[in-house]
Amino acid sequence: MRVSDADRERAAETLREAAGDGRLTFDELDQRLELAYAAKTYADLEPITRDLPATGAAAHAPAAGGFPAERIGGTPGSAISLAIMSGAQRAGPWVVPERYTAVAIMGGIELDLRQARFSAPTVTIQAFAFMGGIQITVPTDIDVDVSGIGFMGGFDHRASGPGAPGAPCVRIIGFAMMGGVDVQRRATKTRRGDRVEREERRRIEREERRTEREERRGIEDS
Repeated sequence: MRVSDADRERAAETLREAAGDGRLTFDELDQRLELAYAAKTYADLEPITRDLPATGAAAHAPAAGGFPAERIGGTPGSAISLAIMSGAQRAGPWVVPERYTAVAIMGGIELDLRQARFSAPTVTIQAFAFMGGIQITVPTDIDVDVSGIGFMGGFDHRASGPGAPGAPCVRIIGFAMMGGVDVQRRATKTRRGDRVEREERRRIEREERRTEREERRGIEDS
């Protein structure tokens, strides 16, 4: 299972805390951070922090190949999206209720679950499209079960399938008449601006560590 940017950040936070506690030298910290940010799978990431205590944010990291525990739970907000000759959208960080209803009548609704948390291990989305459209985007690591019906319209079932171990299940049911409900799996959303900011922060941290090492060597040489 491939890791996300959030997984890499949790591992990096564990390394920084370990260095602050004196468990790692600055050279070791630098080496391990490079490995953490280069990791592509949980198998790559797990050995980097294996000999360190899981504290802070890293305590919530998933087991190898598992689903992040912190993405299950939370207090949901509104349990309905309604678009009548208009549009509605839910995206970014939000908590999906145990039962959510989306109704599009000659309008469009977009539900993006890639950055969402799930209030229960199984959540149900009821999607009703009448001469309108509903687009539901789900992350690749959750279980999905689509069982809606289309009449003179379409209800896409192709996203159905398992996710990562321990992942919540999203059931999508409903009805499309002269309209469509489209369900797609896509990788967890990462905003380019966030990525640039993280890269800049990493560069600054590397420069600070390099400067600190040079200062320590200068003190020792004197």
